[in-house]
This record gives sequence, C-alpha cells and structure tokens, in this order.
Amino acid sequence: MLEKVDLTKKLKKKIYKKKMPGLRDRLYNLQKACWDANIPSVIIFEGWDAAGKGTSIKTLTRRLEPRGFKLHPIQAPRTYEMHMPWLWRFWQKLPNYGEMGIFDRSWYGRVLVERVEKLTTKGEWRKAYRDIANFERTIADDGYVIIKFWLHISKSEQKKRFKKLEQDPLEAWHVQPEDWEHHRKYDEYLLAVEEMLERTETEWGPWTIVEATNNRWAWVKIFETIIQRLGEALEKRGFPLPEEPKALDKAQGEVEVAKPEHQVEPPE
Repeated sequence: MLEKVDLTKKLKKKIYKKKMPGLRDRLYNLQKACWDANIPSVIIFEGWDAAGKGTSIKTLTRRLEPRGFKLHPIQAPRTYEMHMPWLWRFWQKLPNYGEMGIFDRSWYGRVLVERVEKLTTKGEWRKAYRDIANFERTIADDGYVIIKFWLHISKSEQKKRFKKLEQDPLEAWHVQPEDWEHHRKYDEYLLAVEEMLERTETEWGPWTIVEATNNRWAWVKIFETIIQRLGEALEKRGFPLPEEPKALDKAQGEVEVAKPEHQVEPPE
C-alpha cells in the first residue's frame, strides 16, 4: 500500500498562498455550522516521527474558533490510567456534541509503538484491533465524524529531518535517542502501519494518507479532507452548507499579505 504513495508531490508557495485563505475561512464556517448542528468530530493525526504532525495541527487550528475544539497530545498512559481498560483514557477525551477533538497521536499507538517496542503482548495488541473497531463504530453510530490522517515520509526523509533538527540549538531537543531507535526500526514500523491501515479502514472511519514530504501539499490535503468530511456530515443530516467564502478584494488581500508580520506561520 504505502510503497505506491507518491512522496514527490509538492505545491508551489504561490499556489499555496492563494488557496489557504479560502480553505481556512471555509473550515471556520463549517466548524460553526457543525456547532449549530450539534455534530461532533474526532480528527486523528498519526504518522512518522518528524513527519509534521505538530506543524500540521498548528496550521489547522490557526483560524478555528478556539472555544470549539480541544487538542489532545497523547503520551504514554499515566499510572492510574494503566489500572483502567486501555481505551478508558480516550473515552474521557471525546469532544462534546458540536465540538472538535484533535488528537496528536491516538489509540492507534497500541498497534504501532506498543507493538513494535513490545510494550504490550502480542495477544493484547491483536485484541486491540477489535477494541478499536468497536470503539469507533460506537461513536460513529452516536453521530461522531471520524477523520484519520497518516502523515507519510520516507526513511531517508526522516533521517534528513532528524539531522536538520539536531543542527539547530533551539530545535535539537525534539530528537531524542528513542527517535533514532525508532528510525532504525523503520521497516518494522512500516509492517505495523500497513497492517493498521488495512485492518482499521472502515466506511465510518476511513484513513487519508498524506504525502508529507512537502508541507504545503500536506496542509492543503488535510484542509480539503476535513472540509469534505464535515460538509458530507452536514448534508447527510439535512443541514444547509455555509456559503462559500467570498474572494478576497484588493484591500483584504493586502491585509492577508501583512498578517505574517504579526502572526508567525508554521515553518514550511
């Protein structure tokens, strides 16, 4: 599956700057429409280390209504969480009706890092596939829109990004010894990812594979996917779609161009 992904896809900066204001406004309007319609959504970001999950989330949330979403960076379970059913901690983070829950990593760690690093038994991670299917089907039946992204880069691209981060004194802390250990196990992780994508692809929770070598391409694809899924959810429930954003006039365009002086865009 992933060997067929074209990782050379890219988007020119000029085209990106032309498309993004409209996509941001469109998503903002859809967020408000889903709030009014009481439609909750769960947006999951999975992907390789250094694939750009964090910067993608920053780009996504820049224009969203902050009261309408919550961001959940997922790390190893705490001690008290380990005394609960393993999905319990994710149930606690589900958004209220009308809100968005954005997950930087998710319950899929059970069948990825926990599997490859042998942090859980083979029986447990195999059972997790059934647990995940039941969990996602339950919340989908309750009206949740499930949007899942896998940000994909090659092993060589990951190595290049690690080295670039290490050369920057302000960014070197991002790369830890375990990151290089995971990098050396890229092929093992690849097998786990392939199985995960195949076994958890469903009608109510489809995966979108994002070619993440070029950030601009990745961000536009992420926006367009979320816009499409939220629009479909509104139409399915009989709610009208918000009007398309109007084209920027000259004055608005000048304001948009000036924004980066006061608001920093995530690095490309």
